[in-house]
Amino acid sequence: MKGLAPLFLGIFGTFAFSWVGLTVIPNWQIGHLNPQSDEEGTDVYPMPQSGMVQQGARVYAANGCIYCHSEQVRADYAGADIERKWGDRRSAPRDYIFERPVFLGKMRMGQDIANIGARAPKEEESPSPAPVSSPAAAPAAASGAAAPKAPVNPAPAASSSSPAPKATAVAAKSTGIASPSPGAPTAAAASPGAPPSAGPPWPEQTLGLPPMYSAAWHHVHLYSPRSINFDSNMPSYRFLYQSRRISDARSSDALPLTGSDAPPEGWEIVPTYDAKCLVAYMMALNQSHPLKDVKSVGAQAGAPPATSPAPGGKPPK
Repeated sequence: MKGLAPLFLGIFGTFAFSWVGLTVIPNWQIGHLNPQSDEEGTDVYPMPQSGMVQQGARVYAANGCIYCHSEQVRADYAGADIERKWGDRRSAPRDYIFERPVFLGKMRMGQDIANIGARAPKEEESPSPAPVSSPAAAPAAASGAAAPKAPVNPAPAASSSSPAPKATAVAAKSTGIASPSPGAPTAAAASPGAPPSAGPPWPEQTLGLPPMYSAAWHHVHLYSPRSINFDSNMPSYRFLYQSRRISDARSSDALPLTGSDAPPEGWEIVPTYDAKCLVAYMMALNQSHPLKDVKSVGAQAGAPPATSPAPGGKPPK
């Protein structure tokens, strides 16, 4: 009986010490952070998210996205996240002050998406019209007039030195890498000597798809991941979309699907409200804003080395 009191006190002290160290002290240190702003109070980061983004976060969690994607960029000494172009700086507690709960993640079956919203095109553009084959038909297409059914000037036949489209498609299917758009630089030319793991998993624009990381691109990726990356193990979230018959005109929200994913003639695939919220949430994920207490890669690269000699050959004090 005499040993029960020290045992109880020891167990209680262990749990109390852990609770103070893991809960009380961190909350005292960073639990009351405020958004960062400049002297004028105009450049405020982060900002509270809209209700649609908050609903998208709930859809994100409900569909298990948190089990395969993280939302934290590790420092360069702790991982290769910055080298993989997942962010220009490490994540900081201030990035998450308006997120409840915080989806830091516990593993990465896919890439980190803490900055996936920063990769979106600067301006969301509507899908480009069908290509016209003659200069005379270009003004008609720009004004919304119907293009002629048959091309006026057929395109010249491909030369024997250029690869056949069918062969390119077969090669892309066998390797799981989508063909780049004409004129786009290759990954090797863009970053010579870069390791295979560097950069996003889709280094080139896929033919027949919307601009990479745009809202339309995200919808296609959610509906048919393997149309973006042939080797993707991401499940398809087709239940977030609905198929409906085209009444008068094709909806602006209709997914630009091709091949076996395309709906039958006279039908279209459109996102539900949950799908729109999910895409809005992902496009709002952006930790690229500079923070005063965190150094970015660009700042480190542009700063002079601390050991550079001063005039006269003596190191600076």
